[in-house]
Amino acid sequence: MGKWAILAGAIVLEVAATLALRATIDDAWWAVLTVAGYLGAFVALSALLRKGAPIGVVYGIWAAAGVALTAVMGAVLFAEPFTPLIAIGIAAVIGGVVLVETGHGTESKVRS
Repeated sequence: MGKWAILAGAIVLEVAATLALRATIDDAWWAVLTVAGYLGAFVALSALLRKGAPIGVVYGIWAAAGVALTAVMGAVLFAEPFTPLIAIGIAAVIGGVVLVETGHGTESKVRS
């Protein structure tokens, strides 16, 4: 399985677990999916690291995508607010990850 597919799986598992955690407010049985989702996400992340993926890239993309998808799905599934300010925050998180990751490329060129 390719690195991008594993990362996508880790993101989906983490978002599902976080949404299930929110659902435990109404039904405690969602906690089972919460635990399974987080466990699966961390197993997938560790598989990526074993394949040689850089932790900064993996964690940055995983975290930014998780924040964005959780906010959107929270609005869709739980009628949580999704304001323009939240959208700007999500864009800032994604932009920050892009800056951090492109900075890694510049740093390695400087050291060479």
